[in-house]
Amino acid sequence: MDPKIEWLGHDSFRLRGEKIIYIDPWKIETTPHDADVVLITHDHFDHFVVEDIDRVRNANTIVVGPAQLRGKIDGNVMLVNRGDTITAHGTPIQVTPAYNLHPDRQNFHPNQYGGVGYIVTLNGKRIYHTGDTDPIPEMKELRCDILLVPVSGTYVCTADEAVEVTQMVKPALTIPMHWDTIVGSWEDANTFKQKAGVPVEILGKSS
Repeated sequence: MDPKIEWLGHDSFRLRGEKIIYIDPWKIETTPHDADVVLITHDHFDHFVVEDIDRVRNANTIVVGPAQLRGKIDGNVMLVNRGDTITAHGTPIQVTPAYNLHPDRQNFHPNQYGGVGYIVTLNGKRIYHTGDTDPIPEMKELRCDILLVPVSGTYVCTADEAVEVTQMVKPALTIPMHWDTIVGSWEDANTFKQKAGVPVEILGKSS
């Protein structure tokens, strides 16, 4: 059975498989407290909000994030580095680089800032959440079944650059993110869908 992927808006997802994994929970309106693992890509305001994490986590939840989270959140926290391969509540997780290369964006997510993405294995499927990034050389070494990739431009990949990412990591399915909030539109997501060259699913927001 394939894992269920729910888009919560922007870069935020809930993955349901053997475990429940949240990635960058933001603007969470309910208090499900159902997370086994919460993955944080970086500490910008639209990706890391302790109050939103508190709405999804419980006493057993593991929060995983890069070193920039040190001292900013209490509880069961695992700090990771790019290149790490960890297991959290039995879920294999690979930590990947995420950064901007485009000259107009390097002040947003510079390489040295240390943002990350994650490849999560659920129900035998490798799900790659790129984090806030441009197409970067390290992606040529990555493979996944399902790709979650930004398409909005401005701070991250444009739709055309998201196609570049897709060509590098060769997923069976791609889901666009980083649209409909702050920057990006359905038109960006649909442009990507038309050009991607692989199956693309544009998700509606889940609550």
